[in-house]
Amino acid sequence: MPIKLDYATRETVSNLRRNLLLTTASMLTVAVSLAMVGGALLLRYGVDNATKRWKGGIEFELFLNKDITPQQQQALERGLNEHPDVDTVTYVSQAEQFELFKLYYADQPEVLENVKAEDLPPSYRVKPSVDDGEVIRAMVDRFRGEVGVRDVAFAAEEVDRMLRLSSRAQVAIWATAGVLFFAAALLIFNTIRMAIFARRREIEVMKLVGATNWFIRVPFMLEGLIQGLVGAAIAFATIYFMSGPGEGWIQDLDVFTGFQILTSEVSSTGLVMLGVGSVLGALGAGVAVTRFLDV
Repeated sequence: MPIKLDYATRETVSNLRRNLLLTTASMLTVAVSLAMVGGALLLRYGVDNATKRWKGGIEFELFLNKDITPQQQQALERGLNEHPDVDTVTYVSQAEQFELFKLYYADQPEVLENVKAEDLPPSYRVKPSVDDGEVIRAMVDRFRGEVGVRDVAFAAEEVDRMLRLSSRAQVAIWATAGVLFFAAALLIFNTIRMAIFARRREIEVMKLVGATNWFIRVPFMLEGLIQGLVGAAIAFATIYFMSGPGEGWIQDLDVFTGFQILTSEVSSTGLVMLGVGSVLGALGAGVAVTRFLDV
């Protein structure tokens, strides 16, 4: 028996209306779980973007006081160049820092409007000639105390700290999302089962007159797909509008310096969520309807 589109649409809408309360609960549970999954993915993207500045062999960076004297700067540069464990030393002017700053915050014009080149400190980027973390840390500690040095950013410390905190946060988010995923699938499963149970006699008659399993199954799977898709759409809208404020809040934490999320990353995450929500709903419904097809 071929499946007719108007029949499938009519039955799907009827089933959604019949179990409106459970349908709404299913959609909201899918939305919450997928929003947490999307948040975990965006957190990963933000941390990856924050660590890009350390790619290319830079091990640590000495930021200078803006009022450092030429004599102090010359002494510091000489000390860096003469150190036996230093490979290369590169001076980064305020103008160059500003160009990098514009690159890091390209998606945040409101930040760029309030910062000028003279607001940023010049620096020395130092690449050690050794791979020993303890030796490099000793160098960092030494130069951190030099006159004219405002601060020292050590790649290993920055990256390790961000990745460690990000990893812990993602574990907690994924664990909670996993529980909610299970709850969402269970709600969809029960919603479909109730719709099928209410029509079990009708399904028996349809089977007896020659209706195929897929003819009966498709409207219920469409119902589950719609529940998952609508829940995913709500989750997508949530992370889309909350990604900006969330990014600003995370940037206020000193441990996530340089954290940023690109619009393209939000969009790709949303597409993943829509796909997962659709599959979750359709599979949950497909499993629920199977046991009632053995007539």
